[in-house]
Amino acid sequence: MDYRQVIKKLESLASKRNVEGMARFGIRPKAKVLGVSLPFLRKIAKDIKKDHKLAQELWDSGIHEAKILASIIADKEKLTEKIMNKWVKDFDSWDIVDQTCMNLFGVSKFADKKIFEWAKNKEEFIRRTAFSLMAVLAVKNKEMKNADFLRYFELIKKYSTDERNFVKKAVNWALRQIGKRNKKLNKEAIKLAKEIGATNSKPAKWIASNALSELTNKKYQNKLK
Repeated sequence: MDYRQVIKKLESLASKRNVEGMARFGIRPKAKVLGVSLPFLRKIAKDIKKDHKLAQELWDSGIHEAKILASIIADKEKLTEKIMNKWVKDFDSWDIVDQTCMNLFGVSKFADKKIFEWAKNKEEFIRRTAFSLMAVLAVKNKEMKNADFLRYFELIKKYSTDERNFVKKAVNWALRQIGKRNKKLNKEAIKLAKEIGATNSKPAKWIASNALSELTNKKYQNKLK
């Protein structure tokens, strides 16, 4: 399929009801929203396969679902820092952040570098991207060592005081996923959560409490054993 065919397909699957449902879950991007579900997007992506040129065209379409589709069909081997820097500036909702991290940025060779770069950025969704990447790497990257994740703890502690909802939840997600990776990191994540919880910060206390309830849960503890 070419660009026009894909856009036509997406528009044919538009659902006002889905758009309203997305809004209830805090998905209110500035981009045009069609309400096409993720399973349909993945089905279209399966037909297209990898097409890096088309992915860039879809990203520039101004359509929310087209951007998510772009993150699925983009070729990680052709992904550059320039493209990543361009796309991250367009992030305008938590789902486009997380989907792009899971589908593309998280398997990029630049992921680790961008975590340290984007965590410092003051823009809400760019900072969220850094912590979403941590969470994705903790789940997907089997080659990373414990020491690699321990390097992120300073960032988690520093930005646990960010009161913005989409940052706060991503910091929490990163801490929880790192802590569920293995027994060693679980112990270190619990220790960090307790340190964060002891600070005089409402978001930090929420992050700590939420993370500890999961990381100390017997179900996860038994899995780690």
